[in-house]
Amino acid sequence: MRLSFKLPFHLLAFSAGLLASAMGFADPYRILISNDDGINSPLIHALRDGLATLDDVEIVVSAPDANKSGSSQSTDGGARTVERIFTNGEFFGYAVDGRPADAVRFGLLHLGKDEPFDLVVSGINQGANVGDVSHLSGTVGAAMEAIYQGVPAIAVSQDTANVDTSVTVNLTRQLVAKYQREGAPEGVVISINVPGGELKGVAVRPMGESYLKFSPYELTRTNGEVSEFEASYVGNRALDSTSDTYAYQNGYATITPLKFDWTAHEMLSEIETWGLAID
Repeated sequence: MRLSFKLPFHLLAFSAGLLASAMGFADPYRILISNDDGINSPLIHALRDGLATLDDVEIVVSAPDANKSGSSQSTDGGARTVERIFTNGEFFGYAVDGRPADAVRFGLLHLGKDEPFDLVVSGINQGANVGDVSHLSGTVGAAMEAIYQGVPAIAVSQDTANVDTSVTVNLTRQLVAKYQREGAPEGVVISINVPGGELKGVAVRPMGESYLKFSPYELTRTNGEVSEFEASYVGNRALDSTSDTYAYQNGYATITPLKFDWTAHEMLSEIETWGLAID
């Protein structure tokens, strides 16, 4: 007597996936790394080396060819010049003549054309991107470009001094490993920020106020009708104790989920009552 068993398709697929994984046939988890400090930043090298220790990952670096901090998600359009970069005789990644978002777009649309990426990690940035500064950040902008292209992303930043980069790498590695096991949230950038000094722990917080403010512009040079003005950043202490900025300034590594949608949804119904019309 011949017995016949039929399994639902999703169980067959699951079983095939387990078998492929057990036999080492599963596709690697593809990670695109970028930043805004440029491909020569030692921090992007530290990030790449740290994530490379994960099992079953394939890492590709596509980053600006020079420091493009403060670029947000801007683009300079036009053609791209791309150079293959080697470190100690080994291929490291692609230096893109453009802004952070351009480097990510090149990575996803060209380098990932035949083998799509599972995740984009932007960083490690030298300088915090907590609070409203995130809107200016090329590090966050690069991650937002990934979301715009439909790929999950993480933005990673740390203080400029007295910070243990291995802590930043380890936090990022933990998050990437979780995504690799369980999948990443769609349409959300997780922003990691690690302060300098002694750390008190990890705080999950919403975006807060800016920790930087512009000083007034000062006239520095005049030549006929052309004048030159200069402004600088000054520090700002956060007052909202529930925010990422406050937690960061008080010794916590912060985790903040950011969305691409800037809509003030609570205003939509109110604006409908304003009676605006096309005459």
